[in-house]
Amino acid sequence: MVILRRVIGEELRRRRQDQGRTLRDVSAAARVSLGYLSEIERGQKEASSELLAAICTALDVPLSQLLGAVSDEVAAQEAAQLRAAASRAA
Repeated sequence: MVILRRVIGEELRRRRQDQGRTLRDVSAAARVSLGYLSEIERGQKEASSELLAAICTALDVPLSQLLGAVSDEVAAQEAAQLRAAASRAA
């Protein structure tokens, strides 16, 4: 089963690291605690739509772009799970 919060967190972390930014920098810009942002990136907490929008604004990434990338990754993981299930059944 794909855990959506984990995929969202991984994508947020990837984008932050690609920009060379720290958790502290992004948490301050998004006005979210550093600990909470860290938990979101690790897939331990689910961010509200408002919080996701604030984090995306802090990263200068359109929310739609983030969600599109997350959707693509979820689809890829689901397809891999289906292939694995089919090979186990064969």
